[in-house]
Amino acid sequence: MTGAVLETRGLEKRFVTHRPLFGTPTEVHAVNGVDLAIHEGETFAIVGESGCGKSTLARMLIGLIRPSAGQVLYQGREMSGLPQKQMRALRRDLQFIFQDPFSSLNPRMTIGRLVEEPMRAHGIGTPGERRERVGRLLARVGLRPEHADRYPHEFSGGQRQRIGIARALASGPKVLIGDEPVSALDVSIQAQVVNMLEDLKEEFGLTLVVIAHDLAVIRHMSDRVAVMYLGEVVETGPVDAVFDAPAHPYTRALMGAIPVPAPGARDSVAAILEGDVPNPTAPPPGCRFHTRCPFAVARCTRERPALADMGGGRRAACHLRDELPAFDTRAPEPGRTPGAARRFELWRTARSAGQDDRHRKTTQAEETQP
Repeated sequence: MTGAVLETRGLEKRFVTHRPLFGTPTEVHAVNGVDLAIHEGETFAIVGESGCGKSTLARMLIGLIRPSAGQVLYQGREMSGLPQKQMRALRRDLQFIFQDPFSSLNPRMTIGRLVEEPMRAHGIGTPGERRERVGRLLARVGLRPEHADRYPHEFSGGQRQRIGIARALASGPKVLIGDEPVSALDVSIQAQVVNMLEDLKEEFGLTLVVIAHDLAVIRHMSDRVAVMYLGEVVETGPVDAVFDAPAHPYTRALMGAIPVPAPGARDSVAAILEGDVPNPTAPPPGCRFHTRCPFAVARCTRERPALADMGGGRRAACHLRDELPAFDTRAPEPGRTPGAARRFELWRTARSAGQDDRHRKTTQAEETQP
């Protein structure tokens, strides 16, 4: 984890909730022991189900939420616990694009004032220089300089998100964090904003951290990806390697959920995933995914798996990562038995009987038969 522009070490966040009428306080385990390293100039993606802690993690990266434990480091300097004055100086380099383009803009302020506000807060330029920079930023995100005198309600959702991006760029940041920056937009507008972010990254030399549910967007624009489940990172690595050969059962489930053009076109063990996400106030012991994992064994219920190095820049937190059957996204050939359920049953039987070698030979023989 050397040479990282933004880094976390054992990062945790717990929110205390109070029940009404003298109820016992409970803790929501939002983020638990996250270790990440984000390198300069890359696009780093964070994916996972709703409620897995992605947004909480992003807000801790920028200092909007203080962690309960662990460290956040920017260029090797710890941010956690810094005085407000020093945090303000760091925030010039760390800017945020919020998910909702409607609530993130003050309706009482003109667009010009909204985009100029970060420059005023950090003492950048004279009023005339700031006004000129506002016009250039608006033009760069596809708007016109004269739009600076209008109010947010006069713009569409896509235009408002462009305004939010212009405001995030106003202070000249080095790291830009986008929390679902395109999820509230129409599909055609999403493509425009994603392409614009890629162009701005190259033009301004930015490091991007992107949170998104749309896995197609993640694969298109990201260099590396981290997969989160119930507050923990379960797999990280180069985006193509993770998408093509996921090592964690939960990552397999996400890949298996990507829509395909024809029913039955994907032959994947991910189809076996069932159940709901556990309550974050009482997460299960051991591996947090074991209550839904089709491969779980007794060890998974007792021992939390470490995020272990797999080589090639990949890490996965699974006790069985070296034993799982191959993840196959190819369409089954005509006349062949669908392989996902069959391979899973063979794997389960062979493992319980300690006959892994026979299982591999049986699977290979079965797949060579028409």
